[in-house]
Amino acid sequence: MRTAAVIGTGLIGTSAALALASRGVTVHLSDHDPDAARTAAALGAGTTDAPQGPVDLAIIAVPPAHVATTLAEAQRAGLARGYLDVASVKGGPRRDLEALGCDLSQYIGTHPMAGRERSGPLAATPDLFEGRPWVLTPTRGTDTEVLNLALELVALCRAVPVVMDADAHDRAVALVSHTPQLLSSMVAARLEHADESAVRLCGQGIRDVTRIAASEPGMWVDILSANPGPVADVLAEVAADLGETVEALRSLQSADEAKRQDGAAGIERVLRRGNAGRVRVPGKHGAAPTVYESVVVLIGDQPGELARVFADAGAAGVNIEDVRVEHATGQQTGLLQLMVEPKAVPVLTAALRERGWSIRQ
Repeated sequence: MRTAAVIGTGLIGTSAALALASRGVTVHLSDHDPDAARTAAALGAGTTDAPQGPVDLAIIAVPPAHVATTLAEAQRAGLARGYLDVASVKGGPRRDLEALGCDLSQYIGTHPMAGRERSGPLAATPDLFEGRPWVLTPTRGTDTEVLNLALELVALCRAVPVVMDADAHDRAVALVSHTPQLLSSMVAARLEHADESAVRLCGQGIRDVTRIAASEPGMWVDILSANPGPVADVLAEVAADLGETVEALRSLQSADEAKRQDGAAGIERVLRRGNAGRVRVPGKHGAAPTVYESVVVLIGDQPGELARVFADAGAAGVNIEDVRVEHATGQQTGLLQLMVEPKAVPVLTAALRERGWSIRQ
């Protein structure tokens, strides 16, 4: 691939453009907001000049509802030899393209499974897709050249190609992406009018659950509007679980011992189902999940503390698998959880204590 056009210079489009440009591809940028395209160009993502002839690949990076009309216009203009979109929903846009009479042999639907809470070109990074799944949804009619161009894009962005049926993809993202977004927002909404005394007790658990609730609402309205049925189906199942859980909790309040036992059994059942589902989430590098243990270190909230801890762990020959920081309320300190393999816990604990760190049990 020598040339590409990116239509839509938001987070995903600009990140793809940055990755391509950094690897020598000439990228032509456009957006319905000229300022966004100019911003992306200023970041080094490409040029806002129109291409002199057809480019190798056109990347349609617009909201799902606008994919079909944008791609149809690009095809009429003869913009590229191949076309793909990066919208987070695949079935609807393909049906819209069919209705518009687009040449689907030149098109493949794709979805890079990467993102951030922030949007727009200023949030873009050239490494956004590295190591992340990038779904491709070819059909029997997809031209081999177009599929190869899509695979080359994925390789240049250092992502991992995953081939799926379009509708199966939409059901999958409803479960693993779209529903979690709504549930995170619903939990965060409980905090909007909560007493300040309650909010001050927020710990790492509530931060983990509500992290993605900071996402841009307008973007998510576009996404959910394109995939409402599958998301509603998953939420209906969650609602059934919630109803049973509420009933179990009410039973725990009963004066009847048998009801309390039934309530406890109901709560344990949903927690164990959660355990069973959690272990299916892929682990490091997409491999089977590994159980890690944590070494908790008290650190000061000042420059260089994290670097010192990591350097001391490295000197001890211990690989840090994951990291979490919980900041203390009202104090300039925090608890740093270093996730390591179980056999490394005593080694790391002894090494850090020897270097003066305070270890919490």
